Amino acid sequence: MTTSNANPEHKASNEIFVGKKPLMTYVTATLVQLANEPIVIIKARGKSITRAVDVAQIIVKRMDTLGYRIGPVKIGSEVVHSQDGKIRNVSTIEVSISRAK
Repeated sequence: MTTSNANPEHKASNEIFVGKKPLMTYVTATLVQLANEPIVIIKARGKSITRAVDVAQIIVKRMDTLGYRIGPVKIGSEVVHSQDGKIRNVSTIEVSISRAK
């Protein structure tokens, strides 16, 4: 599936795209980014949305001594073209995680 955007999106250094890898892979990647960046954005779409929420919750709940918190959460949808030529709407989510000040 490809997005209908004409320009390919540039991945910022503080973005983690959640897919089908094991959950702790994304938790570790997010924690590494949080060591270098004040805010990290966890992004996912479709069936990976639940995994992105789990990543955010693990970081905030289990790493509570480090003082991370969930910031703004954005939800939306993207139009994608499937391999069979059909146009579908796919839900998206962006969860911001930051260090408490």
